[in-house]
Amino acid sequence: MNLNYDRNLLISLVRQHALKFGQFTLASGKQASYYLDCRTITLHPQGANQIAAGMLDVIRSGRFGGMPQAVGGLAIGADPITASIVVHSGLRDGNGLLGFMVRKEAKQHGTGKLVEGPVTPGMKCVIVEDVITSGGSAIKAAHAAKEFGLDVIGVLGVIDRLEGGRAAFEAEGLTLATLLTIDDFPRE
Repeated sequence: MNLNYDRNLLISLVRQHALKFGQFTLASGKQASYYLDCRTITLHPQGANQIAAGMLDVIRSGRFGGMPQAVGGLAIGADPITASIVVHSGLRDGNGLLGFMVRKEAKQHGTGKLVEGPVTPGMKCVIVEDVITSGGSAIKAAHAAKEFGLDVIGVLGVIDRLEGGRAAFEAEGLTLATLLTIDDFPRE
């Protein structure tokens, strides 16, 4: 298995499977002439492999000013990204990174936790996300992770739509890195 990131392959996969044109309402409520259905990539064997490899490269580059011990994000969009990174990091390093998920709301039974996974307060983490538009989902995940006691050192996305997310993260004191931006997909 090839564990190396190939940016051009990821671009090709997104173009082939995830980028749709038409009229769409985004999670932010905005209207758009294109939609990035990244679950078709994050749940695709080659796509998941490329996203995990690329994100691990960014994490290890020191971009966030330190090495996290865990990655995670808001369910359900971040879940396949988290799982892919956890598996990839285990294959590359043996130990690897831990994963966690942030529920949209605390469950009403059992422990009632909002943050699930083998993480403990004080651990450094990176929030992962598929598409960055306004940044709302990743910011919600970052707030929940911080409330749990995790040290959020950055946000890592697959694609930035370049529609204000970066500024929203900066306002929260969070560094954003993405593998791609919408500018990697010229539109006619």
